[in-house]
Amino acid sequence: MARSKGPTNNHDIIVIGASAGGIEPLKRIVADLPAGLPAAVFVVVHVGEISYLPDILDRAGRLEAQPAGNGAAFRMGCIYVAPPRFHLLLHDGHMMLRRGPRENLARPAIDPLFRSAALSYGASVIGVLLSGSLSDGTAGLRAVKAVGGLAVVQHPKDTLVPSMVESALNYVEVDHCVPAAEVGGLLAKLAAEPPGETFAAPPVVRLEAAIAAQQHSTMKDADRLGKLSVFTCPECHGPLWEIEDGDMLRYRCHTGHAFTADAVIEAQAVEADEILWALLRSHQQRAEFARRMAEREKTRRRSELANQLGQRAQEYEADAAVIERILESRLARLGGNGAGGEEEKHDKSGA
Repeated sequence: MARSKGPTNNHDIIVIGASAGGIEPLKRIVADLPAGLPAAVFVVVHVGEISYLPDILDRAGRLEAQPAGNGAAFRMGCIYVAPPRFHLLLHDGHMMLRRGPRENLARPAIDPLFRSAALSYGASVIGVLLSGSLSDGTAGLRAVKAVGGLAVVQHPKDTLVPSMVESALNYVEVDHCVPAAEVGGLLAKLAAEPPGETFAAPPVVRLEAAIAAQQHSTMKDADRLGKLSVFTCPECHGPLWEIEDGDMLRYRCHTGHAFTADAVIEAQAVEADEILWALLRSHQQRAEFARRMAEREKTRRRSELANQLGQRAQEYEADAAVIERILESRLARLGGNGAGGEEEKHDKSGA
């Protein structure tokens, strides 16, 4: 049966977000969901160019799982998975796929799905966050709670990468924090219960949902998000607006790229690494080029010029050695933070 637009007698919209380390708990949850679940389930996992997740989840449990389709109506008792390179949004009993701006370095991202579900279905929504890095999903889960929905997170000690659920616990009044082994049964129980009152969504939630849906926006709209900061967008290098979301700081540029504070730091670190590697290659190439020129001048008996070029090669090599030590130091500090999985490479295709 397709979902109607009006209020329902149960929590019939379940939205789930996961990232690094989230595939195994997601499979366990799907395995525990009963046949005939009186809810539709929508899943966003940070994926690369190809995703086999719909097939994985279809085999994992009793519910049919399939890729979400743009403009398609959804049915109760089915699982819909966001495809690579598209945000998954919900509206009026249908799914929408949009190539809107990346949020927290990802597309599909979790926040757009959660916001759109909150706006369309209010207190009927259950938002679920699983293992993952950084903090995608926190703002969306706050939106679910703001309209009267329920928030469920995997217990941090049960996760492979706890950052995402720890962020949610810090900034959201979470209703349930349980291991993945308990989430499926909990969702089946909650889905059968009547929802509470639906509250009006904050204006910023509506505006950010419109940006993800690629509806018309202007600089005036951007001004409504918050105050202009001194920082620039790591994606497009435009100005960032600072959004005070309760006690949580978030950022969004006029293009629409969105970040939590830790995602900005991560993006800046990636950009810094790319600059350092480019500098290293440049200095190494300049050193080699100067060395070859010096050898050539030696064969032509131009010793003074050969010495100058040899000295320059040594200077370039010394600069390259400094950059190499910086990179080695950074890699050593990040050595323990490389957890990931088969579905967790970010889409790097830009806006």
